[in-house]
Amino acid sequence: MDLKRLRHFVALAEERHFARAAERVHLSQPAFSRSIQALEGEAGMPLFDRDAGRPTPAGEFVLARARRLLFDVRNLRRDVDLYRGAALGALAFGVGPFPAATLLPSVLLQLRTAHPGVQLRVEVSNWTLLLDRLLAEDIEFFVADIRDLPVRPELAIAHLGFQLGGLYVRASHPLAGRRCTFAQAWAHGVATSRLPLVVRRALGRLLGLRKGETPAFALECDDVSILRGLALTTDAACALTHAAAKADVAAGRLVPLEVDGLPRLASEMGIVSLQGRTHAPLAVRAIALMGGVARTVNAPAAAA
Repeated sequence: MDLKRLRHFVALAEERHFARAAERVHLSQPAFSRSIQALEGEAGMPLFDRDAGRPTPAGEFVLARARRLLFDVRNLRRDVDLYRGAALGALAFGVGPFPAATLLPSVLLQLRTAHPGVQLRVEVSNWTLLLDRLLAEDIEFFVADIRDLPVRPELAIAHLGFQLGGLYVRASHPLAGRRCTFAQAWAHGVATSRLPLVVRRALGRLLGLRKGETPAFALECDDVSILRGLALTTDAACALTHAAAKADVAAGRLVPLEVDGLPRLASEMGIVSLQGRTHAPLAVRAIALMGGVARTVNAPAAAA
């Protein structure tokens, strides 16, 4: 089958509209329609239901294999480029909130020091958005909490360990220095990054919610610096890893809350990439650095 026609069919399956798909692949609609008809002629059966605006069952069968074939072709081209050229080039990768705060600064410093001529692009977000960027092949890999990550055959996951955490408040907070319940902390507002479902449900149980219900936090934010700033300037209790709060605790600005019955708060980090995709040399170096920094930063969690 013609790769170009398969690429057109994938665009049609994703756009569910001939005009939009034609525009996406930079073809006139008549030329795009002829390409799809030619592919259906090769297959000997309809692949797209024009009335329903979606692939037929046969089309879904072809679509899955077309996507894999096109992915392999892109990888082959990429591997040839990597084989041919020795330059490190550029790198785009993603990091979740806590890896961004605790691992990324050291990794970027080492990369820039060793390779000042490379081009780097880093996206900081939660794992759901980073997964979309990875599947679109817009980033090479990402580092984030992996507990809610779906099990998918196209994903390769390398575990990086845990960063333990807890609830932190400013030193002059009304609850600082004494034990409290989670409900008492909740009354002051709780701010956090996107927590795994199992943790959100456990916190819901502490608040007396029905089984399976999760609480609505005062603030959910993927920027750890904003969470820290909120804890330093208001009475909100913020969920932070110990590594992210370390400098503020050492300076006496933040203190951990002692909360009765609080479930284990931790970030379970992993490096997520596409299965079967060869990493560029710069990505290999970045991943190795990320693992080294994680072993150092996560060491207290491992001991605990």
